Amino acid sequence: MMAMRALGTTVLLVAIAGLLLSAPAALAASKAELDRDAARVLKNLYARNATARLLGPKAKAVLVFPSIVKAGFMFGGQIGEGALLENGRPVGYYNSVAASYGLQAGAQVFGYALFFMNASALSYLDKSEGWELGVGPSIVVVDEGVGKSLTSTTITQDVYAFIFDQKGLMGGLGVQGSKITKISK
Repeated sequence: MMAMRALGTTVLLVAIAGLLLSAPAALAASKAELDRDAARVLKNLYARNATARLLGPKAKAVLVFPSIVKAGFMFGGQIGEGALLENGRPVGYYNSVAASYGLQAGAQVFGYALFFMNASALSYLDKSEGWELGVGPSIVVVDEGVGKSLTSTTITQDVYAFIFDQKGLMGGLGVQGSKITKISK
């Protein structure tokens, strides 16, 4: 029993180390790489998700984080960079960071996209000098239940979030508490 627990702990620590080592790669992307990756993952999201396809043309802008690295053991963190796209063209760059503590262990890589549906939500992104998700404009994380009830006449929220391409060994996932700040590229 102890040997199995030690093996499980070792596998978990190796996975966390591997994902943490990939964190600099997620942050070292050039402007051209980030532009390319953001466009690619948004295209893939539209291909797989009808709700994202519905929201895309109606959104003022879409902030795409192609790769967020999240890891933790009691204390955790996540980090990644993204591009703000207006009419499919990059107009700004942002990072997303979060910290957490509690009963947690594991590592995960995922991406997310935020669809800004009105000008006031979009302007709040830059006025806030570091927007904390959960503070400011209302945000809805789109899951299958929300997706099935959303139509072009029921789009009422400021921002819609889609989480995609989850890989790793961490149990829970959310973007609540993430801080998004504009960066130079």
